[in-house]
Amino acid sequence: MQPALQQRIAGESNGSRRSRWDRARVSLVLPIGVIVAVAIVCVVVAVLTSAQRADEVSFSREQQLIRQAISDNGVRVLRQLDSVAGTPHGAAAIRDNYDPQWVNHIGEWLQTYFNHDVVAVVDGADQIKSIHSRATPDPAAADVRLEIATSLNLLRGRLAALPAGTLDVLATQNPRQPGPTTALIQHFLGRPAIVAAVAVGTGDQLRSGNAQAPIVFAIKYIDEAMMREIGEDLQLADLHRIGTPPGPADYVTEIADARGDPIARFTWKPSTPGREVVQSVAPFIAIALAGFALLVALVIRYMRRTAEALADGEAQLRHLAMHDPVCGLPNRICFGERLETVIGEVRGGGPSAAVFYIDLDHFKDVNDTLGHPIGDELILNVTQRLSRILRGNDLVARLGGDEFAIITICASDSYSLQAIAGRIITAVCAPYLINGHNIIIGASIGIAVIDRRSRDSADILRYADMALYRAKNEGRNRACIYDAAMDADLSNRKLLEGDLHQAIQNDGLRSAYQPIVNASGDKVIGVEALARWAHPKLGEIPPSEFIPIAEHSGLIIELGEWMLRRACLDGRDWPNLMVAVNVSPLQFRRSDFVDVVERILKETNFDATRLELELTESTLLGNLETAELSMLRLKAIGVRFALDDFGTGYSSLLYLRRFPFDKLKIDSSFVRAIEKAPDAAAIVHAVVSLGRGLGMKVTAEGVETPEQHLFLRAAGVHSMQGYRFGRPGLASDIDARLATPEAYRVGSPDEEIALAS
Repeated sequence: MQPALQQRIAGESNGSRRSRWDRARVSLVLPIGVIVAVAIVCVVVAVLTSAQRADEVSFSREQQLIRQAISDNGVRVLRQLDSVAGTPHGAAAIRDNYDPQWVNHIGEWLQTYFNHDVVAVVDGADQIKSIHSRATPDPAAADVRLEIATSLNLLRGRLAALPAGTLDVLATQNPRQPGPTTALIQHFLGRPAIVAAVAVGTGDQLRSGNAQAPIVFAIKYIDEAMMREIGEDLQLADLHRIGTPPGPADYVTEIADARGDPIARFTWKPSTPGREVVQSVAPFIAIALAGFALLVALVIRYMRRTAEALADGEAQLRHLAMHDPVCGLPNRICFGERLETVIGEVRGGGPSAAVFYIDLDHFKDVNDTLGHPIGDELILNVTQRLSRILRGNDLVARLGGDEFAIITICASDSYSLQAIAGRIITAVCAPYLINGHNIIIGASIGIAVIDRRSRDSADILRYADMALYRAKNEGRNRACIYDAAMDADLSNRKLLEGDLHQAIQNDGLRSAYQPIVNASGDKVIGVEALARWAHPKLGEIPPSEFIPIAEHSGLIIELGEWMLRRACLDGRDWPNLMVAVNVSPLQFRRSDFVDVVERILKETNFDATRLELELTESTLLGNLETAELSMLRLKAIGVRFALDDFGTGYSSLLYLRRFPFDKLKIDSSFVRAIEKAPDAAAIVHAVVSLGRGLGMKVTAEGVETPEQHLFLRAAGVHSMQGYRFGRPGLASDIDARLATPEAYRVGSPDEEIALAS
């Protein structure tokens, strides 16, 4: 090919590329420019509008504060006057035997110590007996008589309503039924003032009214001194009174009578938080505009590098496909690939390794109570802590939700594995401070060792999951290492689950009742119903074993209904006792829960007012609306509710305000710690005060010693339960206790402690 032809083809090629570039610039850059311009305009408008609204809200609030401050001054003047004229001494010196010297002394005292401008005394015939004024000379009696006529007639009962030009400070008094005091804001001798008046006399003298009573008046001008004091208290600059109508640009508030006619106007320099915000963010907006301009320039510059961007995008997409979008950790897919690689290395002669399967305890509670943004932030914090305690070759991944997994090269002995798990639990369980919320969570860990006998990743994850299940069942916040016995344990749990189902169906359970006594411990006022299971082959199985099985399998629904029916049947024989029954979260959240309770009450003919359902905070989580409706329906028929294990959750105060609880139950962990930890005693005092303030009864659980009994009684707890007052027993035991209460009476804790010491 000839060089000229090559150049022409090259030129056409370059021209074609330039043409495509021009079209791309028009089709891409122009929309971007329009979007940027619109975004800038929207941001500016939003900032200015928000600033203006903030200034308006601040101005309205300051108006209200000024008016309230003047009203408070009126109440203060009346209180100061009443402290003198409303006393028996005042009645004796003014009404019974008029003492001019005492009256003069009181007038001077009110002016000297409280800065009252005018003090006047009017006798029962409406004649002015005395006038004291800070101005010289004293105003004429006729002028004073004219100015105080409204307050005088109001106290005498001559008015049906306040006349124009006056504002009632008290706001609640009825002119048709006047009380012994009044305070008005009005003009006095041409100046706005607070006029307070007190009818003099004892309670017997004023019982028939104020018609013949002497009346003492105190007048305090709403002057510059008062406004300066109010301005200093409210931190308002240049607050002062104005006499002429305000201009359109003035910031003014006014005190007006009932008709809306102004009595006094005030102006000041209002705070302008919106304007200050605009001034503070203006430089940043300018920087943002410059940044937008730079962004457009960069877009134009890098549009020609589309190929590189696409390549980078593909790499990013692969990263996103293999990593968690919230915390950036490898996800389940990436973890599975790495686990297969590690298993192959170990089987090929490499060092042993282990998988730590981590489940965050109570993470769902955080999401439900504080929201998913806080939950995501908590996941990020957990990620950072796990990353800090691992070595360079270890892998930490998020498998989903609140589940993490770690692959680490380590020794396979139990001591080494538990040491690593201990470091993980310590790191994860330390408190978190996120957006002002102090959050505490737990961590349960299942450990599966990778050795030369390991087959594939599915088996390793299954082993770790089984170990995690064991850790949760053993109380959480712990680690368990997989062993072959866990397979058998899982099988045993399944068998036990079947036996429990049969026991519920065939009435193979029994109910036990623990007494609840009054604060003195000498009277049983209720019982708490507790489920007990004597297995025909395995013997007595504690509730800590079969209750988790029931909850995990869903049998807790049937167990809860059986327990409620049994408690109602037995409770019919104890007409004066409250019967408390625990309700599980799964049972309470069922749509037919209220219907079930109503049906059982009807079938057993049990008095609903003696049934108390105990709920925990976890029962209400994520179920607020439905829970509230269910509780209100049951409250309507007399059922009572207790918040159990109070103080161990996240949002107790929210629940106390929203839900109609009748009782708080202090968790036994606080009771046990009373004698050892001062903070536990303080918490008990706080819970009792909170319960009493909300009109709720307070019950303490787990009371075992005279010292605990004495402390809780002194703290104001209404009722108690625990081994000190009786262990859970059969219904017949409660019958015997009610028949012979003196045989079960505990001694006075004061005497027992004294004898022990």
